[in-house]
Amino acid sequence: MLYADTIAAIATPPGEGGVGIVRLSGPDAPGILRRVFRPARGGDDYRPQCMRYGRVVDEDGRTVDEALAVYFKSPHSFTGEDVVELHCHGGPLPLQSVLRLVLGAGARAAEPGEFTMRAFVNGRLDLAQAEATLDIIRAKTETGLRLAIDQLGGWLSREVREIRELLLHPLAYLTALVDFPEDDVPVEDLMPPLHEAHARLARLVRSAEQGMIVRQGARAVLVGRPNAGKSSLLNALLRRERAIVTPIPGTTRDTIEEQANLGGVPVVLIDTAGIAETQDMVERIGIERSRAALALADLALLLVDRSTPLSAEDLQIAGLTHGKPTILVRTKADLAPQLDDRPLREAHPSLKAMVETSTLSGAGLDELAVTVARTLLGGAPISDAHLVTNPRHRDALFRVLEGVSATIDGLASLPADLLAIELTDALHALGEISGETIADDLLHAIFSRFCIGK
Repeated sequence: MLYADTIAAIATPPGEGGVGIVRLSGPDAPGILRRVFRPARGGDDYRPQCMRYGRVVDEDGRTVDEALAVYFKSPHSFTGEDVVELHCHGGPLPLQSVLRLVLGAGARAAEPGEFTMRAFVNGRLDLAQAEATLDIIRAKTETGLRLAIDQLGGWLSREVREIRELLLHPLAYLTALVDFPEDDVPVEDLMPPLHEAHARLARLVRSAEQGMIVRQGARAVLVGRPNAGKSSLLNALLRRERAIVTPIPGTTRDTIEEQANLGGVPVVLIDTAGIAETQDMVERIGIERSRAALALADLALLLVDRSTPLSAEDLQIAGLTHGKPTILVRTKADLAPQLDDRPLREAHPSLKAMVETSTLSGAGLDELAVTVARTLLGGAPISDAHLVTNPRHRDALFRVLEGVSATIDGLASLPADLLAIELTDALHALGEISGETIADDLLHAIFSRFCIGK
């Protein structure tokens, strides 16, 4: 399906830059190009995929900007339609001026995500690949970027197609039993394809546990008594001076949140006020915020000063992290040790690991980053295998898995029509990933998250 109108938008981010791009897509894109662009040499016959240097001009022939123009002929373009790009100077004024010209020449302003929507509708991408383009744009770590590029390459789409093929034959057999009860339909063993589909679906659903964390990130709160080294550790992990550090206990009086890439996982690190008894009203408010941040965090980094004996405050603060996955961080490893933290470790029910660090020498910081990532990922490193990173895909795969499980469990006892309904629903949920069976309102909700020009 090709759209009847032509859309246009600025395809580069707002602000100043060396180059900015105005993109058009639709049947009138070449005609609009000829109306607003004057090549420096040659006529206005544009070879596809070839840059032409020239001027963008208004209706009176006055130069609006120098630019490069390129034409992508349908269907060999991102959207599958005729596409034109004008590579202009990257300032807001020239780009807006060029956009006004092409809109005045017959194009319509594109909606957010409309270029990618057209690529999907025109069969250039399936829905999983289209969503991967947004994940590429929003990737926070190299790991997240790699996973998004893999999905754009079509690995999930291939998995969905192959699982679909495994389920289609059992559904066809069950449908034959229902529609032709008077015929002698040969008995077939449906277990092998159903079990293979189940195993592949289970593997994909399990991969989503890691994938969601890699894509969306997690929250890790630094807790400990005053002067345990929380702010110093935050600065060291961020590799910049974000929090004020002084030898005076109680320097941090509010929570500070910053995002870091720890072992390939985007983690929001939350520095908190040292938890201690105090009469200072401001400190007390900060401590209450520390407790609230701890309650909402996915992981606790419990800091204890290795150069001082374990205190009652340390044990009290450790008690607040019970029930929360916790990494014990023994700070100030460059100083002589005086800490015996066995009582703390033996009493902590959810302690996952222990790391010694020194923000002065840098010792233990890389180990801590890897330990944080492994703990958030359930103890497993990020593998080179493909991971499901989209919550919508995870939920759809889980519904497919439930339908296949119900079919396997019911083969010996349920009538064929009920089993066929289960498999039909499962295939419908599978189609939601590729976009084969998805409602228009959900489709528009997905693409509305894209930026204008993409």
